[in-house]
Amino acid sequence: MKPARTKTPRKPLVKKGSQTSLKDPVGVYCRVRPLSFPDQECCIEVINNTTVQLHTPEGYRLNRNGDYKETQYSFKQVFGTHTTQKELFDVVANPLVDDLIHGKNGLLFTYGVTGSGKTYTMTGSPGEGGLLPRCLDMIFNSIGSFQAKRYVFKSNDRNSMDIQCEVDALLERQKREAMPNPKTPSSKRQVDPEFADMINVQDFCKAEEVDEDSVYGVFVSYIEIYNNYIYDLLEEVPFDPIRPKPPQSKLLREDKNHNMYVAGCTEVEVKSTEEAFEVFWRGQKKRRIANTHLNRESSRSHSVFNIKLVQAPLDADGDNVLQEKEQITISQLSLVDLAGSERTNRTKAEGNRLREAGNINQSLMTLRTCMEVLRENQMCGTNKMVPYRDSKLTHLFKNYFDGEGKVRMIVCVNPKAEDYEESLQVMRFAEVTQEVEVARPVDKAICGLTPGRRYRNQVRGGPVGDEPLVTEVVLQSFPPLPSCEILDVNDEQTLPRLIEALEKRHHLRQMMIDEFNKQSITFKALLQEFDNTVLNKENYIQGKLNEKEKVISGQKLEIERLEKKNKTLEYKIEILEKTTTIYEEDKRNLQQELETQNQKLQRQFSDKRRLEARLQGMVTETTMKWEKECERRVAAKQLEMQNKLWVKDEKLKQLKAIVTEPKPEKPERPSRERDREKVTPRSVSPSPVPNVPPIRLRHRRSRSAGDRWVDHKPASNVQTETVMQPHVPHAITVSVANEKALAKCEKYMLTHQELASDGEIETKLIKGDVYKTRGGGQSVQFTEIETLKQESPTGRKRRSSTAAPAQPDGTESEWTDIETRDWSYWSSSVQSPCLQCRGIGPKKEVRGCHPRCAVAVEMRAGSQLGPGYQHHAQPKRKKP
Repeated sequence: MKPARTKTPRKPLVKKGSQTSLKDPVGVYCRVRPLSFPDQECCIEVINNTTVQLHTPEGYRLNRNGDYKETQYSFKQVFGTHTTQKELFDVVANPLVDDLIHGKNGLLFTYGVTGSGKTYTMTGSPGEGGLLPRCLDMIFNSIGSFQAKRYVFKSNDRNSMDIQCEVDALLERQKREAMPNPKTPSSKRQVDPEFADMINVQDFCKAEEVDEDSVYGVFVSYIEIYNNYIYDLLEEVPFDPIRPKPPQSKLLREDKNHNMYVAGCTEVEVKSTEEAFEVFWRGQKKRRIANTHLNRESSRSHSVFNIKLVQAPLDADGDNVLQEKEQITISQLSLVDLAGSERTNRTKAEGNRLREAGNINQSLMTLRTCMEVLRENQMCGTNKMVPYRDSKLTHLFKNYFDGEGKVRMIVCVNPKAEDYEESLQVMRFAEVTQEVEVARPVDKAICGLTPGRRYRNQVRGGPVGDEPLVTEVVLQSFPPLPSCEILDVNDEQTLPRLIEALEKRHHLRQMMIDEFNKQSITFKALLQEFDNTVLNKENYIQGKLNEKEKVISGQKLEIERLEKKNKTLEYKIEILEKTTTIYEEDKRNLQQELETQNQKLQRQFSDKRRLEARLQGMVTETTMKWEKECERRVAAKQLEMQNKLWVKDEKLKQLKAIVTEPKPEKPERPSRERDREKVTPRSVSPSPVPNVPPIRLRHRRSRSAGDRWVDHKPASNVQTETVMQPHVPHAITVSVANEKALAKCEKYMLTHQELASDGEIETKLIKGDVYKTRGGGQSVQFTEIETLKQESPTGRKRRSSTAAPAQPDGTESEWTDIETRDWSYWSSSVQSPCLQCRGIGPKKEVRGCHPRCAVAVEMRAGSQLGPGYQHHAQPKRKKP
């Protein structure tokens, strides 16, 4: 009779923060991924196994005025570009899995910019499994023989576990197996070749000191946080082709122990690494990824893969699970793959991608803010509220930072120079996170049952049955022995009866032995024959098996080759599909750009046509204008030429009259008045002017007769017979101005003649003062102009000798009074231009326009001398 089983005492409830004095800092590790191309510029250098150094890139230094700055950051350990996944797992994740098996929680997340290798570190690649498959492999290597049967543990909606007896678990298994599409994966199913290479971990890893008197169950769940909403990646949504339902977001709840969990999240019980990774891969296909400018498969959400380990002790007999819910120990390991922080101006994100990037950066900024507030509270002794609720990511894992488990972070960085600024921000966040301390989790209470009870019945050999032994059957077939009790000394019957019975028994025994020997010999012969037959059959079967094994091995090799080929083709197809998608997108972008360019060209073409029409109109208008102007000028020129012809005609008539007159003894040139008297009238001309009595020639005395003058009379001047003739005493008469004459005189006078509009010769006397220049030459500053002109007395007024001629159009003369004029001055220098060079700016000396010109003029602003003035210097000889 078994003793009554006593109730196991409850484990004491441990309050949070009871061991506040024991704290551990957040373990921060750094992993540097290799460069994509060997010739890329690198900005991160690994100094030793705990320190990295950031170099300022060349382009960044140019933008920052050549400021070259090197910054070093320290971590718990740094993993370089040649670090394997096994080395990273042994240092970072192995202690977390060991704590999980011993009932402690753990949080491991990867952090970094987009394209820094976070997903590769967590998941891995074919042939090089990441941290997640290695954690699963270590868990099942440690508890493989101690797992409870499926459905012994059953999850509920309150973030806890229920225990079922063996009968209920068996009924549950039969019920699930009868379903057409069971949610729980079967351990007998073949491993999917898509991820078979990822979970094929060659290095065997196992936790030490596993509790053998307990049974274990493993439950996994997989969620993602997308745009600050939580979605269950393992939720099975019924497919509706007409009205497909979008995935429903989940809510965060708090259980009775104040731990945060996702309400309604699917938890799947798994019994092997293959089953667990198959569940993960099924959810991974639903995770949101997108193609950006920096990463072809960029994670657009934070993914959380939870591994929940349920542990319950065996009962006192070591046969069944203890049916007490209070004795269940639940520990959890959360593997978090954070989406990479990114700058939208580099990723060229827009639309949904831009919104996703904004939510990703906002959640990471909230995580950084929580870390900074935690550090400030711990270092300064303040009690500021940590903003966990500002983001679903921080709200879900607030229990870990409050002391519910170890926290470890892997900072993944890309050493290329383009990510320098983002890597700098990541390093600063890691520096802040290392200074945050998390309370050390308490050890779980141990139940009061005797250890080693699992193997106790096996050592005892188990209970004995009611079937009789073979020796008892044989003894019962012998004749019974007579009574061996001798009561009297003279009794002579008891011993003879006993001897007779023993002899019969001996005879029977001998017969049985002979029979047994005969049967043994027969049985040995049969066994020998059977052995020979079996051996022959074994040889035959072995030959067949060898042949079959050869065929199977050949088929396996062929299957493996085909599977590899199929995997390669699928991978190529996937790459081609992605490339096609990229090319199609590029094609759409180029088509849009082409349409934009065509529209721009059409606009330019229309603008060009409008401009051509406008220019054509302007050309037509300008042509008409210039045609009219040319006609006007031609008419004016014709009128002017007619006037000149008339003047020449008149002069020829006068000359004819002079020639026909009798010549005196001393020939004299008649005056203009007498010429006009002697001219015979033309048919179209009026009658000649009456004769004027001759007048005696007089010389007008200059007003500056006391000074020495240079009288410049060009050789082309015509001798006039006016009464008033210029006469300057003590003058040096020259036909060409020269420095020698100017050096000897103080005054200068230029006699200039030109034909007036009425055909008469007009003589101008341009007077000026001679000054010595700083360069050793002489300069002339004009002071006044005197005009001598002959006019016909018929209807015309005689101008005074000092007055300027009136303009033909009735306007005032272009010469003003002497007191108000702004005179120009002449500069005598070598190779200076003559007065024919017009439009010279003020105070600017220029060179001569032709080699023989010896006089230059510098015009002052406002001077009116020049455009209508002509200087008759020494004429240039024409080439024959």
